[in-house]
Amino acid sequence: MKALPVEPSHSQLAIGSRIRAARQAQRMTIEQVADSTGLTKGFLSRIERDLTSPSVASLVTLCEVLSVSIGELFTAPVTNLVRLDSAPRISLGGHGIKEHLLTVRSEHRVQMIRAVIEPHGKGESELYSVDCEVDVLHVVQGRLRLIMTHESYDLEPGDTMTFPGREPHSWSNDTDQETVVIWTLVSSQR
Repeated sequence: MKALPVEPSHSQLAIGSRIRAARQAQRMTIEQVADSTGLTKGFLSRIERDLTSPSVASLVTLCEVLSVSIGELFTAPVTNLVRLDSAPRISLGGHGIKEHLLTVRSEHRVQMIRAVIEPHGKGESELYSVDCEVDVLHVVQGRLRLIMTHESYDLEPGDTMTFPGREPHSWSNDTDQETVVIWTLVSSQR
């Protein structure tokens, strides 16, 4: 099989922002990275702003200091788009509620659920919990009563309640208006 000739690209790969993000994730200053790598602060600053490209040797050293693989700098991130009109319907229980999963089903770290609750819609009669580390409830429209073991909270548009995911709770829309909420369920890293 004959190899196809490939013309080299003279466009520079923009990896500076990824290097900066890796440095910041390590909570290191440019000065600390300079001290650890032997590179100058000015050179590192130009790399982070994509004004210059490091040599392979400098890049290897940088990646070692920042605890990031070279491949991570060049790999495109995995992204997923879920449009509301095609988001799958789900049911976590309750009456008078329509729920859509806004994140892809394969995402296990975080799940976002958009719920439209009819007037006088209610959650389960018994308090329940969700298998996640953190549960975040944000009211987009209308009003919602969040019922916890020892207290109830009347939430209005713009209010956000954060609580442990395994905390027993329920909810009710005690108004004559439709309520729209976003539930965000955050799981522990696996």
